[in-house]
Formats: sequence, structure tokens, C-alpha cells
Amino acid sequence: MDNLVLMIIGTVIVFLVILLAFPSGSKNNISNRLASLDDGSEQPIQSATESELNKPFVDRVIRPMIAKLAGKDENKDQKAKKKSKNNLKKMLAQAGYPGGLTVAEFAVIQNLFRIFCPIIGFCVGFFVKQNFAVVGLALGLGVGILVPRMYLQRKIAERQHDIQKGLPDVLDLLTVAVEAGLGFDAACDKVVEKMHGPIPNEFSLTLRQMRMGEARRDAFKSMSDRVENPDFNAFVTAIIQADQLGVSIGQVLRIQSEQLREKRRQRAEEESAKAPVKMMIPLIFFIFPNVMLVIGAPAAFQMIEGFSKVQ
Repeated sequence: MDNLVLMIIGTVIVFLVILLAFPSGSKNNISNRLASLDDGSEQPIQSATESELNKPFVDRVIRPMIAKLAGKDENKDQKAKKKSKNNLKKMLAQAGYPGGLTVAEFAVIQNLFRIFCPIIGFCVGFFVKQNFAVVGLALGLGVGILVPRMYLQRKIAERQHDIQKGLPDVLDLLTVAVEAGLGFDAACDKVVEKMHGPIPNEFSLTLRQMRMGEARRDAFKSMSDRVENPDFNAFVTAIIQADQLGVSIGQVLRIQSEQLREKRRQRAEEESAKAPVKMMIPLIFFIFPNVMLVIGAPAAFQMIEGFSKVQ
């Protein structure tokens, strides 16, 4: 059986070598072309179809197929890499580029986690017990894939919370500055100067883009895309529309501030309404058993003591 398999493999290898090494054109065509070159006679120009058919089978069929598949795979790989890079860039922008990490640096950290965590998991599982080596490898691979992404998502959630919390105060300062006679750009400068947090940082970046020649609409639209917060997006949309329509920005800011404070009050009421439902689980599983133990234990001891006296 083994000899038969070796014979089949050898036959396939020899066939491929012959196919790749020797052209599949006919011997007569080759002889005629060589004779015409020796005689110096001119051959009539061949049509495209005849010229294509005279090429070897490998050049006509196999190599174009391989090149086509390789091109498709390369395009797919490039598109997938570009999409992954854009998603990572968007998440880093939403997280505020923690630690000053760029997309390339964070990608390197991700790859290091994906390489070293499985190795560490495999080694730990092997030293604990050899049968646990595969389990340690799988756990290490999961940790290496999930930990950088979970860290980034946690940073995004923290930044979104800070933006949600600080936006009404930023709008109040903008409203006061604009109504005091400052322009909107100067009011944004006051926010950057007097306040700290993700929103002033975004305003600082947006003002730098505007000073470099970018239009206010495009700069604020880029800021809205970086932040990806519903309330902040509504504020940016209102500012862009007021700038386009010539509406008083001070009035728009005051309306936006009132709406945001109303939304925050509604969210607080919603969370307070959810509190009793969320408290049911700890009440049932942790508090009620202790209360029943405190109340029922003395009665149980008295009943046990009474039954022992009766007997």
C-alpha cells in the first residue's frame, strides 16, 4: 500500500515537471518557426487566437488562474487589513488614544499578546500537568485576543461617561462666553483654557485643525465622528446648522444646554426606577436568608429543646 502511494506521488511529480519544463506547442510548429528563421523568410502575422493557442498549456491556463487567484487573495487581504486598521483607529480615537498609543503601536501590542499569552498558558499548563497543556494554550490564546480589546472598550466606556457628564457644563460655559460678546471660536478657546477633560481636548484638536485652514463644518464633523456620542453629535449638528443658516449661536447653545440637562434628569429618574428591580436579586439570595436565619434559629432551638423534654 505504501509503495502504491509513493508511485502515485512520484508519477504526479514527474508529470508536473514535464508539464512545466516543456511547452505544449506542436513539434511541427516549432520546426517550421526555426526553419523560417534560418531561411530568413517572413511568416505571415498570426492572429491573436492562433498566437494564444500556440502558447504552452501552463502559460495559457494554469498560470493565469494562479495569478488571478493570488490577485484576489491579495486584494482580499489588503481590504481586510485596511478595514481592521480603520476600525482600530476609530476605537483608539473614541478611547482618546490611551497612553499616546498610535494604531501601529497598539497593533504591535495586540500581536505580542497573541504570541506570548498562548506560550505562557501552554508552559503553565504543561508544568501543572501535561494533559493541561492544550487547555492552557487555548486559554492563553483567548486571553491574548480578548484582553487588548477589552482594555480598549473599557477606556471607551470611561471616556463616553466623562463626555456625557461634562457636556452640560461645557455648554453652559460656551453660552456665557458667547452671550458676553465672544465669538464661538474664542468661546471654545475659553473652554480649552478653563476646563479639563475629553471635551476640552477635542475642542483643542478641532481649533488646531481650523487654524490650519480646515472649514469649521468639516472640523466639527470630524470631532463628532471621533467622539461618537449621541448627545455630543446632536450638539455638533446644531452648531453646524446654526452656522449654515445664520442663527444666533448663543440661543442654540442655551437650548442645547437645557435639553441636555432635561435628558440627564430623565436618565437619573430612569436609573432610580430600575433600582428596586436590581435590588431584588441580592435581597432574595443574600439578605432574606440571613433574616430568616436570625428570626427562625431561636424558634428552631426552642422547638428542639421542647421535643427533647417531651421525650
